[in-house]
Amino acid sequence: MSATFLSGIARTTEPRAMLRRFLLLDAVVTGVNGLAYAAVPGTVARLTGVGEGPLLVLGIFLIGYALLVAVVGARRNPPAFPVKLVIECNALWVVLSLASPLLWFDPTVAGSVWIVLQSLVVAAFAALQWAALGARETPFRG
Repeated sequence: MSATFLSGIARTTEPRAMLRRFLLLDAVVTGVNGLAYAAVPGTVARLTGVGEGPLLVLGIFLIGYALLVAVVGARRNPPAFPVKLVIECNALWVVLSLASPLLWFDPTVAGSVWIVLQSLVVAAFAALQWAALGARETPFRG
């Protein structure tokens, strides 16, 4: 990813600030998703075709994960190891999400679309975080 593209999305040319923003935005989006799954699993189940029980469990997991990502992103200079773990967890989420209709769930059309869309969002967060981490380690001008 180019420096201009990253700095445009992050609205800063400072790599450390970019990384923090991408982590915190990831935490917010993940937390909201988790809250929706946990708060109204029946409604989400009807829309997606995924069972209420798995949605409730996923919601609680996502809330916890979002809190951990927020803790990493709240650091003034997020350490590389926890950031890499977030990136790897995001990548794993994408793979498992895309495999879920084949392995566990029988989603509706809306559910299938949702699975792909949320996978793309999570993949984008992983890519942006990876690029910002690399930029932090090898500074560039935007």
